[in-house]
Amino acid sequence: MTGGVWLVTGVQAAGKSTIADSLARQFERGVHIRGGQFYRWAVRGWVHVGDTRADEARRLLDLRYRLAALVADEYCNAGFTAVVQDNIFGADVPRWLRSVVARPRHLVVLRPSVAVVSERERHRHAATGKTAYRTGGFTAEDLDEQLAATPRIGLWLDTSTMTPAETVAEVVRRQSEAVVA
Repeated sequence: MTGGVWLVTGVQAAGKSTIADSLARQFERGVHIRGGQFYRWAVRGWVHVGDTRADEARRLLDLRYRLAALVADEYCNAGFTAVVQDNIFGADVPRWLRSVVARPRHLVVLRPSVAVVSERERHRHAATGKTAYRTGGFTAEDLDEQLAATPRIGLWLDTSTMTPAETVAEVVRRQSEAVVA
């Protein structure tokens, strides 16, 4: 397995956390960076995408992405392979990858069907109480449309019928396809 930085993206409930953590464990020195943690550390004042203050929400989203890239680079400088998991879509994906200094850079896009995402969300909510899609917020369909607008670079996987172990095995097997120049 090659090191560097890996970005694992997909809609909410696509399996990013599970896959990114398992992928990071494939390396002798691997780290799993959860991009969403950066906004959770702000105890007050964070503005999310979808808020009426769109400019501020965008500025803070860019901060979150910048922090994830910087942390990934620092771990790589210390000899770790960094696997970053985040909801990054569309033009933000190549922009984020360009901001990463470490090489090689990899992209893995998890894209199970919307129906499978909805079913996973129901199971996750029943098991943990965690809810990714709230009434009045983004839907799985909304995020899948944003994901569809992402340039076709890196490794895209329809994981609708794959277990997490099968998904990681496929990423490892096809890792050369995940490399982004």
